[in-house]
Amino acid sequence: MAKSRLSIGMPMIALGLALATPFAIAVVATSPALADSYGEQKVVYHNSGAGPDDPTYFKRMLGNISNHIKAVGEDNLELVVVAHGDGLDMLQQAKTDPDLAARIDTLKGKGVRFLVCANTLHSRNISLGDLYDAEDTDVVPSGVAEIAHLEQQGFVYLHP
Repeated sequence: MAKSRLSIGMPMIALGLALATPFAIAVVATSPALADSYGEQKVVYHNSGAGPDDPTYFKRMLGNISNHIKAVGEDNLELVVVAHGDGLDMLQQAKTDPDLAARIDTLKGKGVRFLVCANTLHSRNISLGDLYDAEDTDVVPSGVAEIAHLEQQGFVYLHP
C-alpha cells in the first residue's frame, strides 16, 4: 500500500514542481517591474539623531535611504533629509568618518537633499564649517517646521 502512494505521489510532486517553476521564474524576472508599481514618491526623512557618538544609527538610516532609492528608482523619487538636534551629529561625524562621508556623497549624487536646522546651529553654537559638505542653501529656519512644510507639499514623513 505504501508503495502505491509513493508511486502516485512522486509524479504529483514532479508535476507540481514543473508547474510552479515557470511561475517562480516569472516572478523573479519581473521583480524590477514591481519597483515601477511604487510610482513617484516625495519623502522627507526626519533625522533627529540617536545621541552623540552613535554613527551606527546614521549609517543604518543612510542605508534605509539607499534601499528606498533602489526600490523606487531615483527618477521616481524626491527625497529630503531634515536634520535637527542630535541629527546634526551625523554631518559633524562625517567630517572625520570617510565611510559616513562617502554614503552622504553617494546619496547626494542621487539627488537626495540634506537640510539643516538653523535653530540647532544657533543653540549649539555650530558653524557650517563644523558640518560635512553643508552650505548656506542647506539651512532652514526650523527643522520641525520644515518637515511640516514638506508634508503640506505632499511629502510622506519617515523617521527610521
